[in-house]
Amino acid sequence: MTDNFPEIFDTRGLRFAIDDGFNWIVANYGDLLEQILMPLLKLLGTLEIFLQWLPWYVTVSVVAALTYSAARDLKATASAAVMLLAIGCLGLWNDAMSTIALMLAATVVAVTTGIPLGIFMARSDRLRSMALPLLDIMQTLPIFVYLIPFVMLFGPGKIPAILATVFFAIPPVIRLTDLGIRQVDGEVVEAIVAFGATPRQKLLKVQIPLALPTIMAGINQTTMMALSMVVIASMIGAGGLGYQVLQGIQRLEVSRGLLAGIGIVFLAVIFDRIAQAYGRRAQKHLATGE
Repeated sequence: MTDNFPEIFDTRGLRFAIDDGFNWIVANYGDLLEQILMPLLKLLGTLEIFLQWLPWYVTVSVVAALTYSAARDLKATASAAVMLLAIGCLGLWNDAMSTIALMLAATVVAVTTGIPLGIFMARSDRLRSMALPLLDIMQTLPIFVYLIPFVMLFGPGKIPAILATVFFAIPPVIRLTDLGIRQVDGEVVEAIVAFGATPRQKLLKVQIPLALPTIMAGINQTTMMALSMVVIASMIGAGGLGYQVLQGIQRLEVSRGLLAGIGIVFLAVIFDRIAQAYGRRAQKHLATGE
């Protein structure tokens, strides 16, 4: 029998301090935080209502048009339309629209926040050295850990669901924005600076355009991670296809969980193909200069 690892210090005090800190924030700033995040909740609610109101054939047509615009491939366009129609045939249309609303809202917040953070990281080695360990932690934390602080702050509901999704999905777009800008050819940057370009012009006209394929890869990964979070987020009130999977687990209904899982896979394939196709087009545009 092996000896237990020696108790170097008592962790109960640390745990109590963390819990008390969160309880203090809830008691003193809970209402303020809810008011600050109310626009985010309204964005999610508006997206969900709009997508469920939109006629199914319009949604299918828009997705098909986006796929064709990205891939310029009739086969890819037809497969995206067929997968979306299959979701409707499985009786999962409204749940799928709720899932898309959550994914889009979380992706928009993650991208609009993550790209500027990635740009700041690319400009500051000190900020990058502090941010990378934090991003490593965010990408390796178990998914369920993201739920605990937000449920403590806001209780079960859509606000903690979307916040947990944003925090879970944001690291790739930050990392790849930073990486893409740092990989831009230094001679090209020096040339435009020599011609008198301002830092703003250097960023907008050279660095971001040349880093766009890498940034698009980050957006693609962030989108997929947001979609992968929907099942976990359903445990705290996100709804959508993830809730159907959760009900399948709770009721031991294999069919319910399987069909909802297929719907999630179809959505993942559709959005992954669209994002990857736009990334390839950005890469081709840089290669050809067209």
